[in-house]
Amino acid sequence: MKKIVAGVDEVGRGSLIGPVYAAAVILKKNIDKSKIKDSKKLTKKNREILERYIKKNSYWSIGSASLKEIEKLNILNASLLAMKRAIKKLIKKPSYVLIDGNKIPEIKNYKFKCIVKGDEKIPQISAASIIAKVTRDRFVKKLSKKFTKYAWDKNAGYGTKLHLKAIKKFGVTIYHRKKFSPIHNMLSPN
Repeated sequence: MKKIVAGVDEVGRGSLIGPVYAAAVILKKNIDKSKIKDSKKLTKKNREILERYIKKNSYWSIGSASLKEIEKLNILNASLLAMKRAIKKLIKKPSYVLIDGNKIPEIKNYKFKCIVKGDEKIPQISAASIIAKVTRDRFVKKLSKKFTKYAWDKNAGYGTKLHLKAIKKFGVTIYHRKKFSPIHNMLSPN
């Protein structure tokens, strides 16, 4: 029996806003793996082109953990929850799941392997990083239309100087992660 390998990666852990996303991807035989690279090494346009190509030539799914879950569980556990949801949504059950990083979500009856910097080394994980990133970017872009002062369309909610300056000037939105230190520190009186 042929091994079915899924790659899993998450995106948005370091962002100050919104949910964290994860994708799980099983590449089909016909896909050209040489095209697939770590999402961080691609331009926005190339990521979007590759995302469509990967989706057409793979089994894929998305999982996320909400802002509320991030605040309740912490960002690491929320990321693992998003990964777990993505893995469980795959229409094919993988023989092996390769995870980017060094932590494994708790799911029974799956074989896992963690690969640090897996998004740079393993096509399945790179593909997952692309799908997760493009999906989260679309969500943040939509949000940025409502909250133009924070430049989320440019910073994806990460703590850039411009974003932190906007928070100080305009305050915290309902999408900000209030337990994350820059925001928590701004909100605490001491």
